[in-house]
Amino acid sequence: MRLCFSLFIIILLSSCAESNLTKLKAVYAQEKYQEVPDYSNLQYWAAHPDKKDPSDSVPAPLKASYHPNTNVDVFFVHPTTYLDSTRPYGWYASLNDYKINYTTDYYVVLNQASIFNEAGRIFAPRYRQANIKSYTPNNKVDTGYALAAFDTAYQDVKKSFEYYLEHYNNGRPIIIASHSQGSTHTIRLLKEFFDGKPLSKKLVVAYVVGIPVDPAIYTSLKACETPNATGCICSWRTLHEGFETEFVKKEKYTAIVTNPLSWSNTITNVDRFQNTGAVLYNFNKIIPNVVGAANHGGVLWTAKPHFFGSFLYKTENYHIADYNFYYLSVRKNVADRVNSFLSANNSSTH
Repeated sequence: MRLCFSLFIIILLSSCAESNLTKLKAVYAQEKYQEVPDYSNLQYWAAHPDKKDPSDSVPAPLKASYHPNTNVDVFFVHPTTYLDSTRPYGWYASLNDYKINYTTDYYVVLNQASIFNEAGRIFAPRYRQANIKSYTPNNKVDTGYALAAFDTAYQDVKKSFEYYLEHYNNGRPIIIASHSQGSTHTIRLLKEFFDGKPLSKKLVVAYVVGIPVDPAIYTSLKACETPNATGCICSWRTLHEGFETEFVKKEKYTAIVTNPLSWSNTITNVDRFQNTGAVLYNFNKIIPNVVGAANHGGVLWTAKPHFFGSFLYKTENYHIADYNFYYLSVRKNVADRVNSFLSANNSSTH
């Protein structure tokens, strides 16, 4: 996973004008953060409706039809961008590392959170994320440190969500979206704030992507079964067909797997020609027919991706592209679920 991520970052940064990149890094380097995040300060939000940020970006082919909905909110929890295996800050990241913050904003927020910018207002907190090595500790001592790092990260995410609810939500419907480490924390967030709780009535949908979700964790929250279902969970992990990771082999349950092309639990194998568009190394280019999607146990399988200059030919784990392979499909699906949610709730109030 890390090699794939590094390749993507290299390609992404090489597409930026060097002068602009230098200016951006200079701006990030000047930012100073407290050790504990203060979510009353916009600086502690990677994305927020009250500031201009990469989540506002729209791929060029979509700009003409872009009509954002400000009546719904999206709470996005970003994946790991603290990738230095030497752990210079210990087991969880410093908020003062401008390179981590830059990568979070101009890789993750740009390429993942932007999918949702037409469906609602995007809130994405910065948090003291656990180092990537926390997922593969070497011994019992390291396991203890890793768990503590994950808990520190979750407490930040929880604090940001509580601040969001108190100061920004104002009764709006909520979309939860996350990837990888963000999904590790979101699984817990959904349990604590939505499962069997009054707030579940405000949940449009949760896209909990890149991490296995055990359906038995929840009492009331269920997997989405149809394209327009609301108040439910969508989740998938993308691998090359025939490939199973050691992590998957060790799982004692079948994780939730949503097909991100059909969005149906009865249509589980969709070929790549039904995929209207991916967004990959060039944010402003929509590439159709890149991959298909086939449910297999608790994961999603697809053949090798079809696009010029593919940097994914030599890997079988497509974790990094879980969202971007299906960019247009997710963008349309979240709009459909918002319409379904609003229609149902408008009907119930009349």
